[in-house]
This record gives sequence, structure tokens and C-alpha cells, in this order.
Amino acid sequence: MSWQLALMRWQMRYVTKPLMKRVSDPDAARRGLELCARFLFRRPPFLRHYRRPGGLHWISAGPCRPGKVILYFHGGGYIAGSPNTHSGLLARLSKQAGVEVCAPEYHLAPKSAFPAPIDDARRAWDRLMAMGYQPHDIVLGGDSAGGGIALALLSALCQRGTHPAGAVLFSPWTDLTLSGESLSANAKSDPLLPVERIDELVEYYMQGGDRSDPRASPLFATYPDCPPVLIQYALTEILRDDAERMACHLTSLGAQVRLQAEADAPHVWQIFDGWIPEARMSLRQAGGFVQACFDEISRKPSASPM
Repeated sequence: MSWQLALMRWQMRYVTKPLMKRVSDPDAARRGLELCARFLFRRPPFLRHYRRPGGLHWISAGPCRPGKVILYFHGGGYIAGSPNTHSGLLARLSKQAGVEVCAPEYHLAPKSAFPAPIDDARRAWDRLMAMGYQPHDIVLGGDSAGGGIALALLSALCQRGTHPAGAVLFSPWTDLTLSGESLSANAKSDPLLPVERIDELVEYYMQGGDRSDPRASPLFATYPDCPPVLIQYALTEILRDDAERMACHLTSLGAQVRLQAEADAPHVWQIFDGWIPEARMSLRQAGGFVQACFDEISRKPSASPM
């Protein structure tokens, strides 16, 4: 563990996590994440950010491979976050992967309940298809709740035979039934997320709906002929089991899954690139994975150029 990460963990444990325990409502959570994005989520030089029709944000930094894209869904517990709060992370991922990132806006709870974000994800995919992209031109991505949305979309695409090139996920939230053992086992070791508020968070989103619905809990979904998947997670976070069980489930279905664990990092530590070296290392691995997905597709005879 770097000294930067050790210092960040201390700050989160004794400042950020107690504050998150006392957040009064979703509006306060949104304001808090926006404040963090302004002062803590560093943006790389020469970031490009364009908002285009359909609520799609196109974010990049550095040279980008034409005709390829990461379709990325931001995290925020289904109640907070936006492409704006995550623009620094997405630009840094773009730079490492060498492709643009398309980040859709999606409806947030509690004003919009499940399955509104899943419907928004499908519309974003259809929008890319209408723009001329082919499924093999797209890698799905997401962090936390956004990782769950990406996996729900991946399941739907696999079932209808329109497989993307791959998926890259940071600490995905995959089980809203909250059956993972790490929710209790890591309650103290997680430096950021207060497990005491997680059931409340689920209810804001599900509003009495079936938490085991595969669109809400993609851990229970099917993934026929699934493309390669990268999952990065922290061993000490409360969502550890969401990542590990998801990897086991995909592997049992025949998918190639690369599971990368960081021992003591906070939830979605990749967003702190520019502060901790572990974030840069993880983003480099994610960028290399995205490049490999596109390169593998391009070598297949059935893949034709866009």
C-alpha cells in the first residue's frame, strides 16, 4: 500500500464515512458527490467533454482510436452521480484505453424507480447503433451501481445475440438482495461505505419491487456466449462478494473473466487517479483490457469494419 493510499484510507475512515452515515436524503447525497467531484476527482489535461443528443456525454483525453467506444454507466448508488461527476475518471480511462467514452445520463431514484435506469441503458445502446456503431465496436463499462446497470445491459444483449466486445467493471453492485457475506464481514474494514445505509439505498431505487429481478441484481441473470469481462474490486470493501460471486457466475457460464483485487483500496478507488498510484495502475490495466478486447474482435474473420 502506498503512503498516499494509507493517508486516504485514514481520512475516509474518520471523516468521509461518518459523514456518509449522517447523510439526510438523496438530495444531500447528490450535492455531496458533486462537491467531491469538484475538489477531489482530478481531471487530466486536455479533457474533451461534449454533450450530444439523447443525453449522451462524449468524454476523452489523448489520441483516440476511431470507430470504437466505451459505453460507461456512472456510479452513485442509483441516487447520485452523473457524467459530469465522473468526467475525470472517464477521461483518464479514455487516455489509457485510447478510445472515446460515451457516458449516458440516466434517471435517478427516488424520483425514478427501477427499471428506469435499465431502460435508459438500452436506449443509449440503441442510440449508438443508430449512429453506425456495431456491437463489436463497443465495450461496456461501469462502476458500483453503474456496474450493475452495465451487467444488466450485457445480459440483455447476450440474450438477443448482439454481444459487445467486452465489459470492464469497477466494484460492481450486482446483488440488491444484499445476500453477500462481505456486507457484514467487511463492515468495519471498508473505509468508505457505511453498511448501515445500504438497505435504505436499495429501497429508494426498488420502491417495493423484486430485488432478485435479474435486471436489478445481475448476479442472477443469464449471459449466453458472454464476451470477456474485467472486474476490479477491493478485498476490504463491503461489495467484495458482489464482485467475486459475479465472476464465479460468469465463469460457470463459460465467460472469460479477469478478476483483479486490490487489498486495501476504497470502493471505486480508480476515481482517485492523480492522488494514489494504485488508481493509475488499475486504470492502465483496464485500458489494456479494453484495447485487447477490440484487437481480439478485429482478428476474427466475422468482424467487418464499421
